[in-house]
Amino acid sequence: MHADLSRSTFRPEAHYSAVIAQQGRVQLDADANEQAAIQLHQARTIAADLIGQHGGPVDNPGFGIFYRGGTPDIDTLYIYGGRYYVDGILCDATRPVAGTPVPDEDAADAADEGAADAPEAEKPFWTYWDQPDGHRDQERPGDRLPTDYPFVVYLNVWERAVTAAEDPALREVALGSAMPDTAARSKVVWQVLPLAYSALGLEGDVPPPADVRAAFESWARKEAVPKSRLAARSERPDHADEDPCLVRPDARYRGPENQLYRVEIHEKGEAGKDGKPGNATFKWSRENGSVVFPVDELDGTWVQLATLGQDDKLDLNVGDHVELVDTAYASRLEALPLLRVEELDLPGRRVRLNAEPDQHVGRRPELNPYLRRWDHHEAPKRKGRTSALRGGAIRIEEGTWLPLEDGVEVYFEKGGKYRTGDHWTVAARTATGGVEWPTDAARRPLLRHPAGIVRHYAPLALVKGEGSPVDLRLSFPTLARQSIAVADAAALAAEEQAREEEYAAEAASAAPGAGRSQTTAEAEATAAEGDA
Repeated sequence: MHADLSRSTFRPEAHYSAVIAQQGRVQLDADANEQAAIQLHQARTIAADLIGQHGGPVDNPGFGIFYRGGTPDIDTLYIYGGRYYVDGILCDATRPVAGTPVPDEDAADAADEGAADAPEAEKPFWTYWDQPDGHRDQERPGDRLPTDYPFVVYLNVWERAVTAAEDPALREVALGSAMPDTAARSKVVWQVLPLAYSALGLEGDVPPPADVRAAFESWARKEAVPKSRLAARSERPDHADEDPCLVRPDARYRGPENQLYRVEIHEKGEAGKDGKPGNATFKWSRENGSVVFPVDELDGTWVQLATLGQDDKLDLNVGDHVELVDTAYASRLEALPLLRVEELDLPGRRVRLNAEPDQHVGRRPELNPYLRRWDHHEAPKRKGRTSALRGGAIRIEEGTWLPLEDGVEVYFEKGGKYRTGDHWTVAARTATGGVEWPTDAARRPLLRHPAGIVRHYAPLALVKGEGSPVDLRLSFPTLARQSIAVADAAALAAEEQAREEEYAAEAASAAPGAGRSQTTAEAEATAAEGDA
Protein backbone atom coordinates (compact mmCIF):
# COMPACT_ATOMS: atom_id res chain seq x y z
CA MET A 1 0.00 0.00 0.00
CA HIS A 2 1.48 3.35 -1.05
CA ALA A 3 0.41 5.26 2.06
CA ASP A 4 2.07 7.40 4.74
CA LEU A 5 2.44 4.68 7.39
CA SER A 6 4.70 4.29 10.40
CA ARG A 7 4.90 0.50 9.89
CA SER A 8 2.75 -2.56 9.20
CA THR A 9 2.29 -4.87 12.21
CA PHE A 10 -0.35 -7.43 11.13
CA ARG A 11 0.99 -10.99 11.38
CA PRO A 12 -1.53 -13.78 10.71
CA GLU A 13 0.76 -16.33 12.34
CA ALA A 14 0.46 -14.48 15.69
CA HIS A 15 -3.28 -15.36 15.85
CA TYR A 16 -4.26 -12.07 17.47
CA SER A 17 -8.03 -11.62 17.62
CA ALA A 18 -8.20 -7.90 18.48
CA VAL A 19 -6.18 -4.79 19.23
CA ILE A 20 -6.84 -3.56 22.79
CA ALA A 21 -6.41 0.18 23.38
CA GLN A 22 -5.03 1.20 26.76
CA GLN A 23 -5.68 4.46 28.59
CA GLY A 24 -3.03 7.13 28.58
CA ARG A 25 -1.15 5.58 25.65
CA VAL A 26 -0.13 7.06 22.32
CA GLN A 27 -2.48 6.06 19.51
CA LEU A 28 -0.62 4.91 16.40
CA ASP A 29 -1.77 4.36 12.86
CA ALA A 30 -0.27 0.85 12.97
CA ASP A 31 -2.64 -0.24 15.76
CA ALA A 32 -5.79 0.93 13.97
CA ASN A 33 -4.61 -0.59 10.69
CA GLU A 34 -3.84 -3.90 12.39
CA GLN A 35 -7.35 -4.05 13.88
CA ALA A 36 -8.84 -3.53 10.43
CA ALA A 37 -6.52 -6.19 9.00
CA ILE A 38 -7.47 -8.69 11.74
CA GLN A 39 -11.20 -8.25 11.10
CA LEU A 40 -10.75 -8.42 7.33
CA HIS A 41 -8.66 -11.58 7.65
CA GLN A 42 -11.26 -13.22 9.87
CA ALA A 43 -14.18 -12.30 7.59
CA ARG A 44 -12.44 -13.49 4.43
CA THR A 45 -11.24 -16.70 6.06
CA ILE A 46 -14.78 -17.54 7.16
CA ALA A 47 -16.13 -16.77 3.68
CA ALA A 48 -13.46 -18.89 1.99
CA ASP A 49 -14.03 -21.80 4.39
CA LEU A 50 -17.77 -21.76 3.73
CA ILE A 51 -17.77 -20.96 0.00
CA GLY A 52 -14.53 -22.50 -1.17
CA GLN A 53 -11.89 -20.99 -3.42
CA HIS A 54 -14.49 -19.17 -5.50
CA GLY A 55 -18.26 -19.03 -5.95
CA GLY A 56 -21.31 -16.80 -6.22
CA PRO A 57 -24.75 -16.82 -4.56
CA VAL A 58 -27.11 -19.02 -6.54
CA ASP A 59 -29.74 -16.26 -6.70
CA ASN A 60 -27.35 -13.55 -7.93
CA PRO A 61 -24.05 -14.96 -9.26
CA GLY A 62 -21.95 -12.27 -10.85
CA PHE A 63 -19.59 -12.25 -13.81
CA GLY A 64 -21.66 -14.18 -16.30
CA ILE A 65 -19.81 -14.01 -19.63
CA PHE A 66 -21.14 -13.61 -23.18
CA TYR A 67 -18.70 -13.48 -26.10
CA ARG A 68 -19.39 -11.25 -29.09
CA GLY A 69 -17.28 -11.51 -32.21
CA GLY A 70 -15.88 -8.47 -33.96
CA THR A 71 -17.99 -8.05 -37.05
CA PRO A 72 -17.96 -5.13 -37.64
CA ASP A 73 -16.77 -4.13 -34.15
CA ILE A 74 -13.75 -5.44 -32.32
CA ASP A 75 -14.22 -8.60 -30.23
CA THR A 76 -15.59 -8.03 -26.75
CA LEU A 77 -17.09 -9.73 -23.72
CA TYR A 78 -20.27 -8.85 -21.88
CA ILE A 79 -19.74 -9.07 -18.10
CA TYR A 80 -23.07 -9.35 -16.31
CA GLY A 81 -23.66 -7.94 -12.84
CA GLY A 82 -23.87 -9.73 -9.53
CA ARG A 83 -21.55 -10.84 -6.75
CA TYR A 84 -18.74 -13.38 -6.75
CA TYR A 85 -16.25 -14.38 -4.05
CA VAL A 86 -12.62 -15.24 -4.75
CA ASP A 87 -10.66 -16.56 -1.74
CA GLY A 88 -13.27 -14.87 0.44
CA ILE A 89 -12.90 -11.48 -1.29
CA LEU A 90 -16.16 -9.93 -2.45
CA CYS A 91 -16.17 -8.84 -6.11
CA ASP A 92 -19.24 -6.91 -7.26
CA ALA A 93 -19.86 -6.56 -11.00
CA THR A 94 -23.06 -4.55 -10.60
CA ARG A 95 -22.94 -1.53 -12.88
CA PRO A 96 -23.92 1.66 -11.01
CA VAL A 97 -27.04 3.45 -12.21
CA ALA A 98 -26.29 6.89 -13.59
CA GLY A 99 -27.91 9.77 -11.74
CA THR A 100 -30.63 11.94 -13.23
CA PRO A 101 -29.75 15.64 -13.50
CA VAL A 102 -32.19 18.42 -12.81
CA PRO A 103 -33.81 19.38 -16.16
CA ASP A 104 -33.38 22.79 -17.71
CA GLU A 105 -36.17 25.33 -17.30
CA ASP A 106 -37.55 24.83 -20.77
CA ALA A 107 -36.94 21.05 -20.83
CA ALA A 108 -40.56 20.37 -19.88
CA ASP A 109 -41.83 22.46 -22.78
CA ALA A 110 -39.49 20.66 -25.15
CA ALA A 111 -40.69 17.30 -23.86
CA ASP A 112 -44.32 18.32 -24.37
CA GLU A 113 -43.53 19.23 -27.95
CA GLY A 114 -41.84 15.87 -28.48
CA ALA A 115 -38.49 17.49 -29.13
CA ALA A 116 -36.69 15.89 -26.21
CA ASP A 117 -35.02 12.57 -26.91
CA ALA A 118 -35.58 9.70 -24.52
CA PRO A 119 -32.54 8.98 -22.34
CA GLU A 120 -30.41 6.02 -23.35
CA ALA A 121 -31.18 2.91 -21.29
CA GLU A 122 -28.45 1.89 -18.88
CA LYS A 123 -26.66 -1.30 -19.90
CA PRO A 124 -27.04 -4.13 -17.34
CA PHE A 125 -23.48 -5.26 -17.97
CA TRP A 126 -19.89 -4.13 -18.39
CA THR A 127 -17.90 -4.93 -21.50
CA TYR A 128 -14.36 -6.19 -21.73
CA TRP A 129 -13.30 -2.72 -22.86
CA ASP A 130 -15.08 -0.55 -20.28
CA GLN A 131 -14.80 -2.74 -17.15
CA PRO A 132 -13.98 -0.36 -14.27
CA ASP A 133 -10.53 -1.70 -13.30
CA GLY A 134 -9.44 -3.26 -16.59
CA HIS A 135 -8.49 -0.13 -18.55
CA ARG A 136 -7.98 -2.13 -21.75
CA ASP A 137 -7.00 -0.17 -24.86
CA GLN A 138 -8.33 -1.22 -28.28
CA GLU A 139 -5.29 0.36 -29.93
CA ARG A 140 -2.92 -2.01 -28.14
CA PRO A 141 -2.76 -5.42 -29.84
CA GLY A 142 -1.73 -7.08 -26.57
CA ASP A 143 -5.02 -6.03 -24.97
CA ARG A 144 -7.26 -7.64 -27.58
CA LEU A 145 -9.01 -10.94 -27.05
CA PRO A 146 -7.42 -14.06 -28.59
CA THR A 147 -8.53 -15.09 -32.06
CA ASP A 148 -7.69 -18.76 -31.51
CA TYR A 149 -10.46 -20.84 -29.94
CA PRO A 150 -10.92 -22.02 -27.32
CA PHE A 151 -9.61 -19.65 -24.64
CA VAL A 152 -10.40 -19.19 -20.97
CA VAL A 153 -11.86 -16.04 -19.41
CA TYR A 154 -10.80 -15.60 -15.79
CA LEU A 155 -11.04 -13.15 -12.90
CA ASN A 156 -7.87 -11.51 -11.56
CA VAL A 157 -8.34 -9.99 -8.09
CA TRP A 158 -5.93 -7.93 -5.97
CA GLU A 159 -5.85 -4.82 -3.80
CA ARG A 160 -4.15 -1.46 -3.91
CA ALA A 161 -4.17 1.79 -1.96
CA VAL A 162 -6.01 4.92 -3.08
CA THR A 163 -5.23 8.36 -1.64
CA ALA A 164 -6.75 11.79 -2.13
CA ALA A 165 -4.31 12.41 -4.99
CA GLU A 166 -6.19 9.80 -7.04
CA ASP A 167 -9.66 10.29 -5.52
CA PRO A 168 -10.13 13.95 -4.52
CA ALA A 169 -13.45 13.08 -2.84
CA LEU A 170 -11.41 11.58 0.04
CA ARG A 171 -10.07 15.00 1.01
CA GLU A 172 -11.94 17.02 3.62
CA VAL A 173 -11.99 20.46 2.02
CA ALA A 174 -12.90 22.09 5.35
CA LEU A 175 -9.32 21.45 6.48
CA GLY A 176 -8.02 23.75 3.76
CA SER A 177 -5.61 23.15 0.90
CA ALA A 178 -2.56 23.75 3.10
CA MET A 179 -3.35 20.74 5.28
CA PRO A 180 -2.36 17.20 4.23
CA ASP A 181 -4.96 14.60 3.38
CA THR A 182 -6.30 12.27 6.05
CA ALA A 183 -6.86 8.52 5.69
CA ALA A 184 -6.28 6.47 2.54
CA ARG A 185 -8.44 3.62 1.26
CA SER A 186 -7.83 0.01 0.25
CA LYS A 187 -9.51 -0.90 -3.03
CA VAL A 188 -10.39 -4.34 -4.39
CA VAL A 189 -9.37 -4.48 -8.06
CA TRP A 190 -11.08 -7.05 -10.27
CA GLN A 191 -10.16 -7.58 -13.89
CA VAL A 192 -11.73 -9.97 -16.42
CA LEU A 193 -8.88 -11.21 -18.62
CA PRO A 194 -8.30 -13.89 -21.30
CA LEU A 195 -5.95 -16.86 -20.96
CA ALA A 196 -4.75 -19.05 -23.82
CA TYR A 197 -6.09 -22.60 -23.70
CA SER A 198 -2.56 -23.95 -24.10
CA ALA A 199 -1.47 -22.25 -20.86
CA LEU A 200 -3.56 -24.81 -18.96
CA GLY A 201 -1.67 -27.72 -20.48
CA LEU A 202 -4.79 -29.01 -22.25
CA GLU A 203 -4.82 -30.31 -25.80
CA GLY A 204 -7.32 -31.84 -28.20
CA ASP A 205 -11.04 -31.93 -27.54
CA VAL A 206 -12.44 -29.70 -24.83
CA PRO A 207 -12.82 -31.70 -21.60
CA PRO A 208 -15.75 -31.37 -19.16
CA PRO A 209 -15.96 -28.11 -17.15
CA ALA A 210 -14.72 -29.83 -13.99
CA ASP A 211 -11.49 -30.82 -15.76
CA VAL A 212 -11.01 -27.30 -17.11
CA ARG A 213 -11.48 -25.90 -13.58
CA ALA A 214 -8.94 -28.37 -12.20
CA ALA A 215 -6.40 -27.39 -14.86
CA PHE A 216 -7.02 -23.70 -14.19
CA GLU A 217 -6.59 -24.14 -10.43
CA SER A 218 -3.25 -25.84 -11.04
CA TRP A 219 -2.17 -22.88 -13.19
CA ALA A 220 -3.47 -20.38 -10.62
CA ARG A 221 -1.55 -21.97 -7.74
CA LYS A 222 1.70 -21.55 -9.66
CA GLU A 223 0.92 -17.96 -10.62
CA ALA A 224 -0.21 -16.85 -7.16
CA VAL A 225 2.87 -18.02 -5.29
CA PRO A 226 5.63 -15.36 -5.36
CA LYS A 227 8.95 -16.57 -6.66
CA SER A 228 11.25 -14.03 -5.02
CA ARG A 229 12.51 -13.38 -1.50
CA LEU A 230 14.36 -10.52 0.15
CA ALA A 231 16.12 -9.81 3.44
CA ALA A 232 17.06 -6.47 5.03
CA ARG A 233 19.53 -5.33 7.63
CA SER A 234 21.34 -2.24 8.90
CA GLU A 235 25.11 -2.04 8.82
CA ARG A 236 27.27 0.82 10.07
CA PRO A 237 28.72 2.41 6.90
CA ASP A 238 32.47 2.85 6.52
CA HIS A 239 32.06 6.62 6.41
CA ALA A 240 30.08 6.75 9.68
CA ASP A 241 33.01 8.31 11.57
CA GLU A 242 32.90 11.23 9.18
CA ASP A 243 29.23 11.97 9.85
CA PRO A 244 28.28 14.84 12.16
CA CYS A 245 27.10 13.82 15.63
CA LEU A 246 23.40 13.59 14.76
CA VAL A 247 22.99 9.94 15.78
CA ARG A 248 24.68 7.59 18.23
CA PRO A 249 28.23 6.70 17.18
CA ASP A 250 27.45 2.97 17.32
CA ALA A 251 24.13 3.17 15.45
CA ARG A 252 23.94 0.95 12.38
CA TYR A 253 21.04 2.93 10.93
CA ARG A 254 22.46 6.44 10.43
CA GLY A 255 19.31 8.28 9.35
CA PRO A 256 18.19 11.28 11.42
CA GLU A 257 14.49 10.26 11.41
CA ASN A 258 12.30 7.17 11.67
CA GLN A 259 11.42 5.90 8.20
CA LEU A 260 9.43 3.15 6.49
CA TYR A 261 11.47 2.07 3.48
CA ARG A 262 9.66 0.50 0.57
CA VAL A 263 11.53 -1.70 -1.90
CA GLU A 264 9.32 -2.33 -4.95
CA ILE A 265 9.88 -4.29 -8.13
CA HIS A 266 9.60 -2.01 -11.16
CA GLU A 267 10.28 -4.06 -14.29
CA LYS A 268 9.43 -7.74 -14.09
CA GLY A 269 11.74 -10.54 -15.15
CA GLU A 270 14.91 -12.09 -13.79
CA ALA A 271 18.21 -10.78 -12.48
CA GLY A 272 21.44 -11.01 -14.42
CA LYS A 273 23.34 -14.28 -14.60
CA ASP A 274 26.83 -15.31 -15.70
CA GLY A 275 27.93 -11.71 -16.04
CA LYS A 276 24.96 -10.79 -18.25
CA PRO A 277 22.61 -8.08 -16.96
CA GLY A 278 19.01 -9.05 -16.40
CA ASN A 279 15.89 -7.03 -17.08
CA ALA A 280 14.43 -7.05 -13.54
CA THR A 281 14.72 -3.73 -11.70
CA PHE A 282 13.62 -2.19 -8.41
CA LYS A 283 13.04 1.23 -6.91
CA TRP A 284 12.88 2.38 -3.31
CA SER A 285 11.37 5.10 -1.17
CA ARG A 286 12.06 6.12 2.41
CA GLU A 287 8.42 7.27 2.75
CA ASN A 288 6.74 4.02 1.58
CA GLY A 289 6.11 5.62 -1.82
CA SER A 290 3.58 8.03 -0.32
CA VAL A 291 5.09 11.32 -1.59
CA VAL A 292 2.90 12.30 -4.55
CA PHE A 293 2.09 15.50 -6.45
CA PRO A 294 -1.23 15.87 -8.33
CA VAL A 295 -0.77 16.94 -11.95
CA ASP A 296 -2.78 19.80 -13.42
CA GLU A 297 -1.37 19.82 -16.95
CA LEU A 298 1.25 18.24 -19.20
CA ASP A 299 3.12 20.29 -21.80
CA GLY A 300 5.91 18.33 -23.40
CA THR A 301 8.57 17.75 -20.75
CA TRP A 302 7.02 20.38 -18.45
CA VAL A 303 4.54 19.23 -15.81
CA GLN A 304 2.19 21.67 -14.05
CA LEU A 305 1.55 20.50 -10.46
CA ALA A 306 -1.18 21.38 -7.99
CA THR A 307 1.46 21.64 -5.25
CA LEU A 308 5.21 21.24 -4.87
CA GLY A 309 4.98 19.60 -1.44
CA GLN A 310 4.28 20.40 2.19
CA ASP A 311 7.88 20.98 3.37
CA ASP A 312 11.53 20.42 2.48
CA LYS A 313 11.25 16.72 3.35
CA LEU A 314 8.25 16.05 1.11
CA ASP A 315 9.02 18.24 -1.90
CA LEU A 316 10.79 17.77 -5.23
CA ASN A 317 14.39 18.59 -6.05
CA VAL A 318 16.51 18.49 -9.18
CA GLY A 319 17.78 14.94 -9.67
CA ASP A 320 14.78 13.21 -8.08
CA HIS A 321 13.30 10.25 -9.94
CA VAL A 322 9.54 10.38 -10.41
CA GLU A 323 6.87 8.14 -11.91
CA LEU A 324 3.86 9.54 -13.74
CA VAL A 325 0.85 7.58 -12.48
CA ASP A 326 -2.90 7.65 -13.07
CA THR A 327 -5.73 5.24 -12.26
CA ALA A 328 -5.27 3.22 -15.46
CA TYR A 329 -1.49 2.95 -15.07
CA ALA A 330 -1.80 1.85 -11.43
CA SER A 331 -4.43 -0.77 -12.32
CA ARG A 332 -2.51 -2.20 -15.28
CA LEU A 333 0.70 -2.68 -13.22
CA GLU A 334 2.86 -1.38 -16.00
CA ALA A 335 6.53 -0.44 -15.76
CA LEU A 336 7.26 2.59 -17.92
CA PRO A 337 10.66 4.29 -17.55
CA LEU A 338 11.06 6.50 -14.50
CA LEU A 339 11.75 10.16 -15.24
CA ARG A 340 14.23 12.57 -13.66
CA VAL A 341 13.56 16.13 -12.52
CA GLU A 342 15.83 18.49 -14.46
CA GLU A 343 14.47 21.93 -13.54
CA LEU A 344 12.08 23.53 -11.03
CA ASP A 345 9.83 26.53 -11.59
CA LEU A 346 8.74 27.23 -8.02
CA PRO A 347 6.51 30.30 -8.67
CA GLY A 348 4.72 28.46 -11.50
CA ARG A 349 4.54 25.11 -9.64
CA ARG A 350 6.15 23.41 -12.64
CA VAL A 351 8.91 20.83 -13.10
CA ARG A 352 10.81 19.92 -16.25
CA LEU A 353 11.57 16.25 -16.77
CA ASN A 354 14.42 14.67 -18.71
CA ALA A 355 11.96 13.19 -21.24
CA GLU A 356 8.35 13.55 -22.30
CA PRO A 357 6.04 11.13 -20.42
CA ASP A 358 4.48 8.20 -22.26
CA GLN A 359 1.45 9.15 -24.35
CA HIS A 360 -0.74 6.54 -22.64
CA VAL A 361 -0.37 8.00 -19.13
CA GLY A 362 -1.48 11.26 -17.58
CA ARG A 363 -3.39 12.65 -20.59
CA ARG A 364 -6.91 12.18 -19.21
CA PRO A 365 -7.86 14.44 -16.27
CA GLU A 366 -10.66 12.10 -15.15
CA LEU A 367 -7.99 9.51 -14.30
CA ASN A 368 -6.40 11.95 -11.80
CA PRO A 369 -2.71 11.82 -12.82
CA TYR A 370 0.04 12.52 -10.30
CA LEU A 371 3.81 12.23 -9.89
CA ARG A 372 5.17 9.75 -7.35
CA ARG A 373 8.65 10.45 -5.98
CA TRP A 374 11.20 7.68 -5.54
CA ASP A 375 14.31 8.33 -3.47
CA HIS A 376 17.12 6.51 -5.27
CA HIS A 377 19.42 8.74 -7.31
CA GLU A 378 21.87 6.17 -8.59
CA ALA A 379 22.59 2.47 -8.43
CA PRO A 380 24.13 1.25 -5.13
CA LYS A 381 27.88 1.55 -4.83
CA ARG A 382 29.68 -1.77 -4.55
CA LYS A 383 33.46 -2.06 -4.31
CA GLY A 384 33.75 1.60 -5.29
CA ARG A 385 31.72 1.16 -8.49
CA THR A 386 28.20 2.00 -9.54
CA SER A 387 26.20 0.36 -12.31
CA ALA A 388 23.97 2.26 -14.70
CA LEU A 389 20.26 2.51 -14.06
CA ARG A 390 17.82 0.77 -16.37
CA GLY A 391 14.87 2.94 -17.27
CA GLY A 392 15.53 5.07 -14.20
CA ALA A 393 15.35 2.03 -11.85
CA ILE A 394 18.05 -0.10 -10.23
CA ARG A 395 19.06 -3.44 -11.70
CA ILE A 396 18.53 -6.35 -9.33
CA GLU A 397 21.72 -8.12 -8.25
CA GLU A 398 21.18 -11.37 -6.39
CA GLY A 399 23.25 -13.01 -3.68
CA THR A 400 24.84 -9.82 -2.37
CA TRP A 401 23.93 -7.02 0.03
CA LEU A 402 22.91 -3.83 -1.78
CA PRO A 403 23.14 -0.56 0.19
CA LEU A 404 20.22 1.88 -0.05
CA GLU A 405 21.19 4.74 2.27
CA ASP A 406 22.19 5.48 5.89
CA GLY A 407 23.25 1.89 6.57
CA VAL A 408 20.06 0.21 5.25
CA GLU A 409 20.86 -2.77 3.01
CA VAL A 410 18.78 -5.35 1.14
CA TYR A 411 19.57 -8.82 -0.18
CA PHE A 412 17.78 -10.57 -3.07
CA GLU A 413 17.84 -14.37 -2.99
CA LYS A 414 19.36 -16.09 -6.00
CA GLY A 415 17.08 -17.59 -8.65
CA GLY A 416 14.18 -15.20 -8.16
CA LYS A 417 11.52 -14.31 -10.70
CA TYR A 418 10.17 -10.83 -10.13
CA ARG A 419 6.74 -9.30 -10.80
CA THR A 420 5.94 -5.61 -11.20
CA GLY A 421 4.41 -4.22 -8.02
CA ASP A 422 5.76 -6.82 -5.59
CA HIS A 423 7.17 -4.99 -2.58
CA TRP A 424 8.68 -5.22 0.89
CA THR A 425 8.67 -2.63 3.70
CA VAL A 426 11.50 -2.05 6.17
CA ALA A 427 10.97 0.07 9.30
CA ALA A 428 14.12 1.97 10.36
CA ARG A 429 14.24 3.42 13.90
CA THR A 430 16.61 5.95 15.43
CA ALA A 431 15.91 4.70 18.99
CA THR A 432 17.55 1.34 18.24
CA GLY A 433 19.87 2.49 15.49
CA GLY A 434 18.68 -0.39 13.32
CA VAL A 435 15.87 -1.78 11.19
CA GLU A 436 12.94 -3.98 12.22
CA TRP A 437 13.35 -7.25 10.35
CA PRO A 438 12.90 -10.87 11.55
CA THR A 439 16.08 -12.80 12.37
CA ASP A 440 16.99 -16.29 13.55
CA ALA A 441 18.61 -17.20 16.86
CA ALA A 442 22.00 -16.18 15.49
CA ARG A 443 20.57 -12.76 14.52
CA ARG A 444 20.84 -13.51 10.82
CA PRO A 445 18.15 -11.76 8.71
CA LEU A 446 15.47 -14.09 7.36
CA LEU A 447 14.41 -14.17 3.72
CA ARG A 448 10.79 -13.13 3.25
CA HIS A 449 8.34 -13.28 0.37
CA PRO A 450 6.86 -9.94 -0.76
CA ALA A 451 4.31 -8.29 1.54
CA GLY A 452 2.21 -7.74 -1.60
CA ILE A 453 0.79 -7.79 -4.19
CA VAL A 454 -1.33 -10.84 -3.28
CA ARG A 455 -3.06 -12.12 -6.41
CA HIS A 456 -6.22 -14.24 -6.56
CA TYR A 457 -7.69 -16.02 -9.59
CA ALA A 458 -10.99 -17.67 -10.54
CA PRO A 459 -12.17 -19.20 -13.87
CA LEU A 460 -15.32 -17.71 -15.39
CA ALA A 461 -15.89 -19.21 -18.84
CA LEU A 462 -14.41 -21.19 -21.71
CA VAL A 463 -14.98 -19.44 -25.03
CA LYS A 464 -15.33 -21.82 -27.98
CA GLY A 465 -16.76 -19.31 -30.44
CA GLU A 466 -19.50 -16.73 -30.90
CA GLY A 467 -22.23 -16.68 -28.26
CA SER A 468 -22.56 -18.09 -24.79
CA PRO A 469 -19.39 -19.89 -23.66
CA VAL A 470 -19.08 -22.82 -21.28
CA ASP A 471 -19.75 -21.51 -17.77
CA LEU A 472 -16.96 -22.34 -15.31
CA ARG A 473 -18.40 -20.50 -12.31
CA LEU A 474 -19.57 -22.19 -9.13
CA SER A 475 -22.57 -21.23 -6.99
CA PHE A 476 -23.70 -21.79 -3.43
CA PRO A 477 -27.20 -21.67 -1.89
CA THR A 478 -28.13 -19.29 0.90
CA LEU A 479 -28.40 -20.81 4.38
CA ALA A 480 -31.88 -19.44 5.20
CA ARG A 481 -34.06 -21.13 2.61
CA GLN A 482 -36.82 -22.92 4.62
CA SER A 483 -39.70 -20.78 5.89
CA ILE A 484 -41.06 -21.16 9.41
CA ALA A 485 -44.42 -23.00 9.36
CA VAL A 486 -47.39 -21.08 10.76
CA ALA A 487 -49.15 -22.99 13.62
CA ASP A 488 -52.87 -23.86 13.21
CA ALA A 489 -55.61 -23.36 15.84
CA ALA A 490 -55.32 -26.89 17.29
CA ALA A 491 -51.56 -26.50 17.79
CA LEU A 492 -52.01 -23.12 19.47
CA ALA A 493 -54.69 -24.60 21.83
CA ALA A 494 -52.41 -27.50 22.74
CA GLU A 495 -49.57 -25.08 23.53
CA GLU A 496 -51.91 -23.00 25.73
CA GLN A 497 -53.09 -26.07 27.65
CA ALA A 498 -49.51 -27.21 28.18
CA ARG A 499 -48.59 -23.81 29.61
CA GLU A 500 -51.63 -23.87 31.99
CA GLU A 501 -50.68 -27.32 33.29
CA GLU A 502 -47.10 -26.13 33.80
CA TYR A 503 -48.29 -23.09 35.78
CA ALA A 504 -50.62 -25.32 37.93
CA ALA A 505 -47.75 -27.69 38.72
CA GLU A 506 -45.50 -24.80 39.75
CA ALA A 507 -48.25 -23.37 42.01
CA ALA A 508 -48.80 -26.74 43.71
CA SER A 509 -45.12 -27.17 44.41
CA ALA A 510 -44.94 -23.73 45.97
CA ALA A 511 -47.87 -24.35 48.47
CA PRO A 512 -47.07 -24.90 52.26
CA GLY A 513 -46.31 -28.54 52.95
CA ALA A 514 -45.97 -29.25 49.29
CA GLY A 515 -43.32 -31.70 48.38
CA ARG A 516 -43.66 -33.89 51.60
CA SER A 517 -44.72 -37.50 51.19
CA GLN A 518 -47.79 -38.97 53.08
CA THR A 519 -45.54 -41.13 55.31
CA THR A 520 -43.55 -38.09 56.34
CA ALA A 521 -46.71 -36.15 57.20
CA GLU A 522 -48.11 -39.03 59.41
CA ALA A 523 -44.79 -39.37 61.24
CA GLU A 524 -44.73 -35.69 62.03
CA ALA A 525 -48.33 -35.85 63.36
CA THR A 526 -47.53 -38.84 65.71
CA ALA A 527 -44.50 -37.02 67.07
CA ALA A 528 -46.62 -33.97 67.81
CA GLU A 529 -49.19 -36.05 69.81
CA GLY A 530 -46.41 -37.67 71.89
CA ASP A 531 -45.07 -34.28 72.85
CA ALA A 532 -48.51 -33.22 73.91
